[in-house]
Amino acid sequence: MLGTTNLASLYVARLLLGKFPLTMTQSQPFTHKIGISVGWFLTFSQLYVHEVAPAHLRGITFAVYQCQLSIGSIVGATVDYGAHDIESRRAYQIPLAIFFVAPTIQSVALFFFPESPRWLSVQGREADAEVALRRLRNSGIEEAELRAEFNEIMQSTREQVEGNKKALFLEMWRGTNLRRTLLSISVVCFHSANGSSWANIYTTYYLTIAGVSNPFGFSVLMTGIGLVAAIVSSLFVRFIDRRAIMIIGASVCGLAQLAQAIAWTISPGSAEAGQVVVAFNGLFMFFYVAYAPFAWLLGGEYPNSALRGYCFGIATALNFLGNFLGTLTAPYFINPASLDWGPRYGYIWFVSNLIVAIFAYLFLPETRDRTLEEIHEMFAHRVPARRFKTYVCVGVESYAAVGKGSVQHEDTAENKG
Repeated sequence: MLGTTNLASLYVARLLLGKFPLTMTQSQPFTHKIGISVGWFLTFSQLYVHEVAPAHLRGITFAVYQCQLSIGSIVGATVDYGAHDIESRRAYQIPLAIFFVAPTIQSVALFFFPESPRWLSVQGREADAEVALRRLRNSGIEEAELRAEFNEIMQSTREQVEGNKKALFLEMWRGTNLRRTLLSISVVCFHSANGSSWANIYTTYYLTIAGVSNPFGFSVLMTGIGLVAAIVSSLFVRFIDRRAIMIIGASVCGLAQLAQAIAWTISPGSAEAGQVVVAFNGLFMFFYVAYAPFAWLLGGEYPNSALRGYCFGIATALNFLGNFLGTLTAPYFINPASLDWGPRYGYIWFVSNLIVAIFAYLFLPETRDRTLEEIHEMFAHRVPARRFKTYVCVGVESYAAVGKGSVQHEDTAENKG
């Protein structure tokens, strides 16, 4: 993955280019640059979290990541809501100015982040990897435990790099890597496959079509529901399998879309149908945000360490493409001047969510509390998805034992001396 300083430079560029153009034509180059920076940051920041977080905290870390996204969305939505009545350029200048706050803090903070030990090990910089790992772990960690983790990372990385010396892009589609690549792409694309793209972007317009009073205010409320969901998910992620979270989340999202579609089919345009739309749209938002971070999490856990950046980047790009297609086609379905489906558009996304839930049940391996090295060993041994949860990783355990043994040997030598 890219170094953290690359991300900082990218954000500085984003800040320098974030002026306030007056016309749509003038704004397009800067909009494109902001889009590129957001795409890069979403991809590489998640890769960084995958590679530096301890196995038992990786899920919670991604839940916190989702909380931060939700807080940012709430701030943006409330500022937009407060500025929408301003009849001057400040109506858009004030919201745009908010972009400067978080990136400025992040741009400075990123210079102090240690590099990923796994990325350093892939580059052959094992001494630097050990230094980075020591910075990332608690200062009170036992030396034997740290050496065990470090040796596990080093030995597994050497094995993975040794098996992928050719063109890395082609290696993604060969042997056991093919399964890992397809799983990563599939689970990341759950985001666009469940209808979240159009539901998030067209919330205000969609609620207007549904006859809801104060649709803008309700759209801000939906964003707040997302934050509550992110907080709740951080509380249960240590205790519930990720595969179960994906299945339940996709199933409820599909049922929420179906309920809205049925209500609008039975009583189109009525106040009662509008209330159903608001209620189930809120339910959809809650369960989507609750399971969304774990789709990103699984998508980064599945690939080979040497190929993770390539694989996760392609998965993210395809998900963005799916979101683009969803937002591009949605107006033709819900607009009264076109097909005039309104909330009945949910029928399509019910089927899509059903497919997602079935796919998760049949094919997603369980990775809760597993290190990336354990996940690699199970894929390398072609372990079926149903056996991931109970499989004993003998190879990784032997690497850890060697690391602990080296510390004990050093202690013994010192005592004899």
